[in-house]
Amino acid sequence: MDALAGLLDGPRARGAFLLRAVMDPPWSIRIEDEALLTLMCMTRSTAWVMPDSGDPVLLRPGDIAIARGPDPYTCADTPVSAVRARIGPGGVCSSEHGVPLAESMQLGVRTWGDRADGESVMLIGTYQLDGEVGRRLLDALPALSYLPSEVWNCPLLPVLEDEISRDDPGQSVYLDRLLDLLLIASLRAWFSRPDAEAPAWYRAMGDPVVGRALRLMQNEPARPWTVASLATEAGVSRAGLARRFTELVGEPPMAYLTGWRLTLAADLLRATDATVESVARKVGYSGSFALSAAFKRVRGVSPQEHRRAAAG
Repeated sequence: MDALAGLLDGPRARGAFLLRAVMDPPWSIRIEDEALLTLMCMTRSTAWVMPDSGDPVLLRPGDIAIARGPDPYTCADTPVSAVRARIGPGGVCSSEHGVPLAESMQLGVRTWGDRADGESVMLIGTYQLDGEVGRRLLDALPALSYLPSEVWNCPLLPVLEDEISRDDPGQSVYLDRLLDLLLIASLRAWFSRPDAEAPAWYRAMGDPVVGRALRLMQNEPARPWTVASLATEAGVSRAGLARRFTELVGEPPMAYLTGWRLTLAADLLRATDATVESVARKVGYSGSFALSAAFKRVRGVSPQEHRRAAAG
């Protein structure tokens, strides 16, 4: 597992919210849906994306922005246009005065706005990320990431634009996978920038010693790792690995391993019906009691409580 694969192991769209928004100026939409990750791509005209905290960006055709929630933001044709609509949790759309707009602005399959041939067209894909592995990705991103078209060339945008308003058999699954590919392509471009601010563990993947230890723990979390066994695999002393790992990652090896195991366990508890005992052994704990004790100590809830909260 390379560094980027480890970072992206989690966000897999399942019935993602996808929309083609077609607007005539002046327009402004307040986004308060609390979604944890949203991709926005302009295909016609321009739009401002303005987070409540942070610098606004101007999206041009071919550009992409990635908003990390749940903080709200505004999309508009100009920074001073009055808000015409609000998008709340679950994608519920209403006017400034609370009047529902979903039906009145519906223009067809996954298409919404003023008129079908409006001046501005934005493609929107939203993840409702509740998988805990995806939390590593969210923690690695700023509130708003922006990639202008001149720094990346992605052939997926025209495909998404062509497919988003179709209603063929299996279309939702097809679009989910297409959105995943677009996210991976954009994040790969984002993290490859010279000024990219990746998390410490991600940067440490490039170190020949610490990167080796990180990959071993990520790929084989169920092995009974110790600092000594990791150091042997990495070809350094126990003290040398502990010191170097803590300097580069920001925490000791065993603390990182505990966090990684619990992250994997949280995702398995949410996404599968496997027993706590089975999950515990899969991520490196001796049984359900050991996993429950670690889960409660680190996350403040039991595995069962986490599973119920994720389901409800």
